[in-house]
Amino acid sequence: MYLVVIAWMYVVLMMSVAEATSTTGSVLGAIVTFILYGLMPMGIVVYIMSTPARKRKIKAREAAELAEANAARVAASVSDPDAGGHAPGAAQGDGIAAVGKET
Repeated sequence: MYLVVIAWMYVVLMMSVAEATSTTGSVLGAIVTFILYGLMPMGIVVYIMSTPARKRKIKAREAAELAEANAARVAASVSDPDAGGHAPGAAQGDGIAAVGKET
């Protein structure tokens, strides 16, 4: 893809040089030719052609963030036994005596 862009930019550069050095041309005309025939169309083509690569990069970044969040959640649940969101158990009262002991 980039070979076509480089070749077209070379052609547009030569068109601009020919316009600038022509007896009826001008430097302003050469600049306009370079921008309108070269930079703008090739910028659009490169943007459109690189869309699949941008989408793959976004999906890879989202997958990495999801994997990182899952790893952090697993690490938190392993290190903290109360990470399940349940209320902690209260201490038992002295309502029932243990076997063999008097109250």
